[in-house]
Amino acid sequence: MAGKLSGKVAIVAGGSANIGRLFAEALADDGADVVVHYNSARRAEEADLVVKDLESRGVRSFAHQGDLTDNSEITRLVDTTIERFGSWDILVNTAGLIIRKPLSETTEDEYDRSFAINAKVPYFFMAEAFGKMADNGRIVNMVTTQVAVTAATYSAYAGSKAPVEHFSKAFAKEIGPRGVTVNCIAPGPQKTSFFFDAETPETIAWLSGMTISGDLGDPVDVVPVMRFLVSPETRWVTAQTVYVNGGMISPIN
Repeated sequence: MAGKLSGKVAIVAGGSANIGRLFAEALADDGADVVVHYNSARRAEEADLVVKDLESRGVRSFAHQGDLTDNSEITRLVDTTIERFGSWDILVNTAGLIIRKPLSETTEDEYDRSFAINAKVPYFFMAEAFGKMADNGRIVNMVTTQVAVTAATYSAYAGSKAPVEHFSKAFAKEIGPRGVTVNCIAPGPQKTSFFFDAETPETIAWLSGMTISGDLGDPVDVVPVMRFLVSPETRWVTAQTVYVNGGMISPIN
């Protein structure tokens, strides 16, 4: 398949559903071969369907299951990708966990799981990239608009996403001499099961009212930003966080 990413190999962590699937489809449409990672074995059938769809677009693809909070699983995913496709050029990390409750009610286990998935996984993915990603590669980590919004009950979620910005800036400097860029995307609330499962009708209305249009975003609104950041032409954009949130602002009350 001809495209600006033809010959490139991408890993999409959390690529079997929601925004991860949209990213995988967009990468395939641009010509990249795509590895669809998924965490839970119960998503195997779903991931296989994504792979079939991507292959129908003219690229190579396979699904890979693993709990990436175990560093050895990140290594296995990266090594399997390189063994199957010969190189690794793009990482789009969408894996995430949202805990939506007051700080004083958050359990130690919820705190630990939040940081394991939201902070540890991207950190050690980038550690793998240092020696294994091809020159002029692209890394995109998903964070959240909540890192810049003053809002209660997001302490574990936003708090565990915030370090990823700093990890990404530092790593952009460390790997930058090889032409690899490292950026973050910070979406606002979106119409996904990931969002709806953590919210109530009242909080959905409240969050919608914080955007300029008064509506929630859609995952398709984020796809063009990801495509921009992984483009070969975007060599001069690195160590940045791009907010995709409809102009979302902090509430005044």
